[in-house]
Amino acid sequence: MGDGALGFWKALGEVWPKTVKRRCGVHKTANVLNKLPNSQQPKAKRALQEIWMAQTKAQAMTAFAAFIESYAVKYDKAAECLRKDHEALLAFYDFPAEHWKHLRTTNPIESTFATVRHRTIRSKGCLSNRTALAMVFKLADGTQKTWRRLDGHNQLPKIIQGVEFTDGIEIVDKSVAAQAQTAAA
Repeated sequence: MGDGALGFWKALGEVWPKTVKRRCGVHKTANVLNKLPNSQQPKAKRALQEIWMAQTKAQAMTAFAAFIESYAVKYDKAAECLRKDHEALLAFYDFPAEHWKHLRTTNPIESTFATVRHRTIRSKGCLSNRTALAMVFKLADGTQKTWRRLDGHNQLPKIIQGVEFTDGIEIVDKSVAAQAQTAAA
């Protein structure tokens, strides 16, 4: 992660201390595969998808451990690349299941800002801070017209209120949830 990203997470944590740090499965897959020989990449990609697409966090952790065990001996850099972000990679399991497809990747966010990045690079040095902010605002405002509604948007008030989710399901009774997690493990 670059210095800008580290600064962003630090600032975000100061403003919103309950923010959950998360990593993009698509980008992490690419990062891990880049540390493997081409011959190993198709099999490794399927193994990584088993992690992201597991129905429960326990199943994801099992697939995670299997990947590490399979690749750590010969391809320690790939295994370490995956291992170092395991908490952030699996954070989406603590949110409503309807949100998972949005939380597994940052591509929608990146595509939104691609237009902004393209325009600001092209006009570099031509704008004051004030006009640059106005341009960024107008570009972002324009792109939002093509956004589709977040799946499970009705769950957002629960997230804001701090309602907890396990494996995508709202925890109504914490003692029952603890028993279910113990049984799943």
